[in-house]
This record gives sequence, C-alpha cells and structure tokens, in this order.
Amino acid sequence: MRLAIVAPAIALRAGLRAILNAADSSALPNPPEVVFEAASLAEYAALAPAVDVLLVSAETLSRTELQQALPEEPGKVALLLISDQPNLAPQIAGLPLRGWGLLPVETSAEELLAAVHSVYEGLIVGAPSLLEPILAQMQVASLPETTSESPSLTERENQVLQLLARGLPNKQIAIQLGISEHTVKFHVSSIYAKLQATNRTEAVRSGILGGLISL
Repeated sequence: MRLAIVAPAIALRAGLRAILNAADSSALPNPPEVVFEAASLAEYAALAPAVDVLLVSAETLSRTELQQALPEEPGKVALLLISDQPNLAPQIAGLPLRGWGLLPVETSAEELLAAVHSVYEGLIVGAPSLLEPILAQMQVASLPETTSESPSLTERENQVLQLLARGLPNKQIAIQLGISEHTVKFHVSSIYAKLQATNRTEAVRSGILGGLISL
C-alpha cells in the first residue's frame, strides 16, 4: 500500500511516518509504505505522486483543495483526515474517493493503522462525533424518496451486521471474525453511513427492512 502524508509541520509528518513504519509487516496483508510527504495539498497536487492512500492532517480544508489534489481517475485514492473539525466531513462526502475517514487528533497508533487499512479497503471510517454532521445530511436527503433497493455492503460489513443483529458487542465481533476491535469499530461506522443510521438499533432495523439480515 503506497501512502502519502500531508501535514504542515515537519515534526508531525515525522511522527505519522514513524507510526506507519512501526507497523508489523508480517501481521498485515498489505503494510503501508510512505512514499511521499508534503506540507500542503497544493504541494502534493503539483507533483501528483501515485499513491493508494492520502493521509492529511489539517484544521482547515476546502473541497476545492481536495478536488484539485485527487487524480482524474475516480476511486483511485483513499483519503484519511486527522482533525477535530466536524465540519470537514461534508467537504469529503461525495468526492470520487476509494474510501475516506475522519479521525480526531488524539487518535492512537492502533486506531490510525486500522483506519488506514479500512479506507484502503473502501470503507468510510471515523469518530461518531466527527461523522455526525454528514450522517444527519444523508438522512435528511433520503427523506423525500423511498426505494426498495438495498445499499451495497461488503462481505465483511455483512458479517459484522449479522453479528450486530445478534446483539454482540464489538469485542465479541472481533473475536468471531478474527480481526481487531478497532477494525470492527470502523466497519460499524461504514455500515452506519451506508444504511443512514446513527446507532445499532437503526442499522439493524434498516438491515432487516432491506433484506440484509436473516432472522
């Protein structure tokens, strides 16, 4: 997995690179390899390196900046933002990304690594407080029309949803599927986004109505 880091401070870029390089490559199917670093999205866009994941730390960011930094081919790059600003979520949603996420500044190394792999796999991940604005927008946008078409979940998301319906907590789901608890959390976050749910009850209800859960 080729990864680029964009952060204004050299120390911050070095810290993120150290976390990613510390990943146990033997335990990961596709360990991250930092191949490019930049102080800004403009600097990144000027050289446009070929990467799979773009890791950005920023307090302010415009949709225009993001659009200019993305390659012409839709779904080519995944984006992971590190910021405490919830208003950034609407700037990301709808962009032609492989996957995307929004994590708080105090994210742990384990959460960061899990999030990098999750967005690379095409998931939407992030802290609930940071994703809440976009989830609310998605729910409002869906009110005027109804559809019988079920949203598309990945095979792993379907497995997680079935276990959610059984009432299993994240820790038990992680044990059942042989993945980390942090990865389960990101799968749950992606399920919420796709089913336009804000909690487990709504996600399970939507799954039942959409024929995604077998009772």
